[in-house]
Amino acid sequence: MKTLHGRHALKASSHFQLGQTRKLPDLQHEKWAYLAGLICFRWLISLPCAALLLFSAISANATTLKLTTWNLEWLTAKPAGDPELPQDVTPKRAEDVASLARYAERVASDVIAIQEVDGPEIAARVFPPDRYVIHMTRDRVVQRVGLVVRRGIDFVVNPDLVALVPAPEARHPLRSGADITLHMPGGFLRILAVHLKSGCREEPLSRSSRPSCEMLRQQVPALQGWIAQRREEGVPFVIMGDFNRWMDGRDQMLAALRQSAPLARATEGFSSPCWGGGGFIDHILAGGAAAAWMRPDTLRVTMYRESGAGWKERLSDHCAVSVNFEIPG
Repeated sequence: MKTLHGRHALKASSHFQLGQTRKLPDLQHEKWAYLAGLICFRWLISLPCAALLLFSAISANATTLKLTTWNLEWLTAKPAGDPELPQDVTPKRAEDVASLARYAERVASDVIAIQEVDGPEIAARVFPPDRYVIHMTRDRVVQRVGLVVRRGIDFVVNPDLVALVPAPEARHPLRSGADITLHMPGGFLRILAVHLKSGCREEPLSRSSRPSCEMLRQQVPALQGWIAQRREEGVPFVIMGDFNRWMDGRDQMLAALRQSAPLARATEGFSSPCWGGGGFIDHILAGGAAAAWMRPDTLRVTMYRESGAGWKERLSDHCAVSVNFEIPG
C-alpha cells in the first residue's frame, strides 16, 4: 500500500485561475501531431497512420476535468446547543469557514462532491456563488450531500437517489445521493455524490451482525441499481463521496458494486496522508467510458497546514481528494 506524499500531495497551482476549464498543453499536442505525421510520412502506412492522427486529434481536443470529494464535517450555521445538533458537535467559527474557503480555492476543482453540509447557504461561504453553482439534496437532515459545479459547465439535476435511505422515517435517517449530468463538449457525464453509513469500515458485509454494517449492506443494492442503469444507457459515470469504507484487497462492498459494471477506483493501492495517515474512506469510482478518462496518476489529497487535534475538529476530519479526467472533445 502506497501512501500519498511528496509528489502525490496536492500543490497549489499558479498556472490556472480558479474555475477555468483546463486544456491539455498545446505544445504537447503539437509535438504528438508532429511525430505522428513524421511516422506516417516515413512509413507510408495508411491505416496505422490514420489511427495515429485520429488519436492525436482526439487528445488535442480533450478537456481536463478535475473532480473532488470533500467531507466538510458538520458545516452548519446552527448555533451550539441547537436541538438538531449532537451535544458533542461544536459549530465552526467564522474564521474556520473562511479557512475552508481558502482551501477550496487552492483545490480549484471543477466539480466537488460535498458531505455533511447544512444547505446551500453555508456551502456558499466556502464555494463563492460567482464561481460555483451549488446543488444539494432535498433531505431534511443537517448532514446533507451536494455537488458544487464550476460556473460555465452546463449540467442538469437528476432526482436524488433516495433509495440510499432505507428507513426515511427513522429518528436519524441516512442521506440521499445527489445526482447530476454534466453536458460536456464530447457528450454526457453522470455524477453521483454519496455519504454512506459510518461504522463499518472493514467488516465483511455478508457476516457482520453490527447494526451499522446491516444499514450499509442495505445501501448497496441502491448503488448497484444506479450503476446498472448507467451501464444499460451507455452513459459514462462517476460515483464519489464518503463511502465510510476501506475498499482495499477483497472488499465485499466494492466487489458487489463491480458486479453491476466494471469500476476504476482512483484511490486503488494508496493510503491517505490526511491527519496522520490511514486508509481511504473517501473514494472516486468511474465506470463506462469514464473509467478510461480517469488519470489515477493525478490523484491528490489536499493537506491542511494546521496541525493538532484542535484544528482537526475546527476544520474537518476529512481532506479533499481529487483526480483529473480527460474528457474527449
